[in-house]
Amino acid sequence: MNDSPFVESLRWLAEPSRWSGPAGIPLRTLEHLGYTALGILLAALLAIPLGLAVGHTGRFKGLVVATAGAARALPTLGLVTLFALLMGIGLTAPLLSFVILAIPSLLAGAYSAVESADRATVDAARAQGMTELQVLTRVELPLGMPLLIGGVRGATVQVVATAMLAAYVGNGGLGRYIFQGLGSQNYPQMIAGSLLVIALALVLDLALLLIQRLSTPRGLRAA
Repeated sequence: MNDSPFVESLRWLAEPSRWSGPAGIPLRTLEHLGYTALGILLAALLAIPLGLAVGHTGRFKGLVVATAGAARALPTLGLVTLFALLMGIGLTAPLLSFVILAIPSLLAGAYSAVESADRATVDAARAQGMTELQVLTRVELPLGMPLLIGGVRGATVQVVATAMLAAYVGNGGLGRYIFQGLGSQNYPQMIAGSLLVIALALVLDLALLLIQRLSTPRGLRAA
C-alpha cells in the first residue's frame, strides 16, 4: 500500500541530501529570505515616508487609501508574468511584483501609526514649541510604532508567501521545489516545498509579532 503524498513529502524533507549543496533547503531558504527582504526594503523606502506624511498632514489620504486598495487587488502571478514578458527572465520582474504587493500594508501601517497618536499629546508637544518634524519623530511615531511594525508584519507575510513565484521566471528560493515538482509531477516534492514556505512565513510572523509587542510603549502595554 502506497503512503499518502503528505507522508511522502515528510520523507522527502527528512532525506539528508536535501539539507546540503547548492540546491539544498538551507540555501534555497536564504535565497527566499533575500528576495523577501529586498522586496520589503524597496517597498518601505517608498511607502513608509509617504504614509507618515499622509498621516501627519492628513493630505491626499483618500487618494492614497484608494490607490493602496487597488494595488491589493492586483494578481501577483499576473504581474510577474507581465513584467517577465516586458523585462525578460531574471529577478527584476518578481522583485517589482513583490514591491507592489508590499506597498499597501506598509502604507496603511505608516499612516495609521501617525493617526493613532493621542491628539491631546500631539497638541501639547506643539504647545511646547516642537517643530512638525519633531512632533512626528518624537511623539507620533513612537506612540504608533506597534501599528507601523504591524504593517511591516503584514507585508512580510504576504511577500514571503508569494516569493516562491521568483522561481517561476528562473530564479531560486523555495519555489524551485514547487515548480520542479509541478513539472515532473512529483507531488510530494511540491507539498514539501509548500510546507517549507508555510513554516518560514509562520516563523517570520511570530518574530515580527514579538517585535510589535516589544515596541508598544510601557504605559500602553500595561493598559
